[in-house]
Amino acid sequence: MFSKILIANRGEIALRIIRACREMGIKTVAVYSTADKTALHAQIADEAVCIGPPATADSYINTKAIIAACEITGAKAIHPGFGFLSENSGFVRLCDKCGIKWIGPTAAAMDAMGDKANAKKTMIEANVPVVPGSDGVVESLEDAKAVSAEIGYPVMVKASAGGGGRGIRLVESEDELEEKIFAAKQEAKQFFGNDDVYIEKFIVNPRHIEIQLLADEHGNAVYLGERDCSCQRRNQKVLEESPSVVMTPELRKKMGEAAVRAAKACGYTNAGTVEFLVDKDRNFYFMEMNTRIQVEHPVTEMLTGIDLIKEQIKIADGQPLDFAQEDVKIDGHAIECRINAEDPAKGFRPCPGRIESLHMPGGFGVRIDTAVYQGYEISPYYDSMIAKVIVKGKDRAEAIQKMKVALGEFLIEGITTNVDFQLNLLKDSDFEKGDFDIGFLNRKDLTKK
Repeated sequence: MFSKILIANRGEIALRIIRACREMGIKTVAVYSTADKTALHAQIADEAVCIGPPATADSYINTKAIIAACEITGAKAIHPGFGFLSENSGFVRLCDKCGIKWIGPTAAAMDAMGDKANAKKTMIEANVPVVPGSDGVVESLEDAKAVSAEIGYPVMVKASAGGGGRGIRLVESEDELEEKIFAAKQEAKQFFGNDDVYIEKFIVNPRHIEIQLLADEHGNAVYLGERDCSCQRRNQKVLEESPSVVMTPELRKKMGEAAVRAAKACGYTNAGTVEFLVDKDRNFYFMEMNTRIQVEHPVTEMLTGIDLIKEQIKIADGQPLDFAQEDVKIDGHAIECRINAEDPAKGFRPCPGRIESLHMPGGFGVRIDTAVYQGYEISPYYDSMIAKVIVKGKDRAEAIQKMKVALGEFLIEGITTNVDFQLNLLKDSDFEKGDFDIGFLNRKDLTKK
C-alpha cells in the first residue's frame, strides 16, 4: 500500500480523501494556492505545499508544481478528486513518466471516454444504446444539415471535448443550425481548446440517470446502483438522489450491465460513472462517461455502505475488488443537496466573502461534506460549492423530510447561499411526486417561494 498520497485538489473533496487515507494509515500531502493558505485541507494534511498564486492555471492545474510537490515530499501517488486535473490524460502520462501512481483510470481509457464523439463510437461497438446522431465529429455545415434532417429536429450540438454544460446548443430547426454550431464551437474552443462538435437527437424531457461503477486491474467490474441527477439548472446539477423513482429492478440490471460493458470496452479501471438519458418509456441512451470520482458519490456510499475513495486507492494499489455484483445491496433512499455560495434571487451570482457564523445540521442519517468553518473566507477564484448535505431515509418520503429538517438547521451568516432555494425545491409538489426531468428547474422559478 502507498505510504504517502498527494491530493491534487482543494475544498471538501480534498478533506474527504485525507480522511479516507488517515483511516487506511496513509500519510497525506495537501497542495494549496496562496488564496487557500488558511484552507482546512492545507491545515489537516500531514504535509502541505504551496504551489502558486490564486489563478488555477498557476496552481491547481500547474502540473509542474504538483509533480515538484511529489518530489519534495516523497509522495508516490496522486489522487486528483474531481475537477482540475482529474480528467487530464496528459497529466496522467506525465505521472506515469515520473513513476507516480495515478489514482484513477489510465490515460488511454480517459482519452477513449473523454472525447464524446469517440466515446459514442466505442459504445456502439459495445452494444450500449446511444442517442441517434452523427457518427463522430461533424466536419462541415453540410454534414450537420444532412445528419439533422435524417434524425429529425430538435437536435443538440455538443462539444466533443465538453463537460459541465459548456459547448451545448439546442437547435429547433435548420434555420438555426449554422448560428448554433458557430456559438457551440466558439464556447468549446474557449473552455476546452478544441472546437470539434457532434450532433445528437434531442430527447424530449428525459431523466438524467447515472450508474456508478468500480473496475479493478484484474478484469472485475461491478455497478453500484444509480443516481438520479435530473434536478439540474442550466446543465449544472443541484440535487441528486437514489434510487430513482423511475427505476425498476429490471431496468437497473440492464443499465448496470450496459455500464459495465462500457467500462470493459475501453479497458477502464478504478471508479467511474456512466451517464444515461432515460425517456418517458424507460428507454435509455448513453450520454457520457465521467472518468473520476463524482461530486455526488456520497449518495451511493450512503446506500451501499461502500467507501468509494478507499476502493479507488485499493484498486490503484493493484488489489482486486473484494466483493462481487451479488454482494452489492441498495438499502433505503439517499438525497444530496449542493450548497453553494450564490444568490438565487440575482441569477445565482456567486457570493464570496467571510463566514461570520456557522451551524451545520446533524443527526441520524445526516452527513455533511464541507471544508468551511466560522471565520473562513470564501474565495472568488474557485467553484461556489461550499458544502454537500446528504441524508438517508428508509424511503423517499422520509429522506425528503429528513433533508428539509437538515436544511432548516443549516445556518450561515456573512454570505448568501442557495439553502432556501433547495428547501423550495424539496417542498415543490411535483418534486415530491417524483414528476420531474432535466428541464424541470429551467421551467420553474423556485427563487421566490
